[in-house]
Amino acid sequence: MPSATTTAARTTAPVRQTREPAPGLFLTLIAVCSAVTAANIYLAAPLLPLMARDFGSAPSAIAWIASIAQLGYAVGLLFFAPLGDSANRRRLVAGLTLVTALGLGASAAAPGAAALAVAMFVASAATVIPQLLVPLVAERAPAERRARHVAAVIAGLFTGIVGARVLGGLAGQAFGWRWVFAGAAVLTLTLGLATAVVLPSRRRREGPLFAGLVALPSVLRGSPELRRACVRQAGMFGAWSALWTSLALLLTGPEYGLSTATAGLFGLFGLTASAVAPLAGGLVDRFGAARVVRSAYLIAAVSVPLFWLGGQVLWALFAAAIAVHAALVASHVANQTLALTATSTPATANTAYVVAGFAGGAAASALAGAAFSHFGWGGVCGVAGVWLVLGWGLSRSRR
Repeated sequence: MPSATTTAARTTAPVRQTREPAPGLFLTLIAVCSAVTAANIYLAAPLLPLMARDFGSAPSAIAWIASIAQLGYAVGLLFFAPLGDSANRRRLVAGLTLVTALGLGASAAAPGAAALAVAMFVASAATVIPQLLVPLVAERAPAERRARHVAAVIAGLFTGIVGARVLGGLAGQAFGWRWVFAGAAVLTLTLGLATAVVLPSRRRREGPLFAGLVALPSVLRGSPELRRACVRQAGMFGAWSALWTSLALLLTGPEYGLSTATAGLFGLFGLTASAVAPLAGGLVDRFGAARVVRSAYLIAAVSVPLFWLGGQVLWALFAAAIAVHAALVASHVANQTLALTATSTPATANTAYVVAGFAGGAAASALAGAAFSHFGWGGVCGVAGVWLVLGWGLSRSRR
């Protein structure tokens, strides 16, 4: 039987802690890891013509593959993102990194469209790593700088999305689409495991592993601030998605007659996000999330008539693209910071927030496609305007 001295020694022995990098290096690593992993979801879109040629089909016949990646990401968000409140983050990120890399490698070797779709679904479902890291960043950041730290990760996310659309297409033309997926697998494996090493290794909460998923409805019911953030970002992301996913139809149509490659360069306007995110973070820390979201909605409201004018005037499209990206990112930084601090379960709250935004964007994109077919570019702008009105009006009515 152990002595009292032995027992005291055991209870007072120091707990072994993982050596963590400097805060600046830690934040940079997470932002870069988020950029690389977020890019995986959007790799297929610029590579569809190359895939179609390789598989002997028309690009329109395999366009659904890009949607498979979005579906996989949505499933991954729902099942894996809430685990950040309970699971061992180091093991979780390492495991998801390995699955993502294997899925990307299988995509590179896929013999046909069906096999490619399955591999991309798996890779996209596991590449939800950024949404596990954002709550950790918010948790570690000083209260007066929390939004700026969250904004750094968001800047990384949008940089990855732009890089996938622009650099992915260029690399595909130079080396082939299979090498793009293989390179993404290597980058994901390297940065994902490097990030996992510096994460906390202890389990955060005891209890069922999927308790966060089960608790999602009650977390939403119990936090009016979280619900407001979800509704407002669903409206904002829906407006952006309606305009941005339909823009290629306008640019490659009879109004402008641009090539697909030239139209794809409009994705560079997404770099606006990388510049706006840190600024938005500072404004949230200084003036609060509500003011920043209100300003973002005003900017988005101005961008809609500019987009409509851009149906005939190219310079208006340039101005509108910059404005809508600035509005989207400012709103995202403010609303996500609010969501992460609204409850005692930030990973579960973040899941609700991201899924709500994703659902709003997917619904608006689908409606915008039908609107373009029946009413042209003006119909798309109308969908975007309606989504902004709904996002702001519904959130105010539930105050």
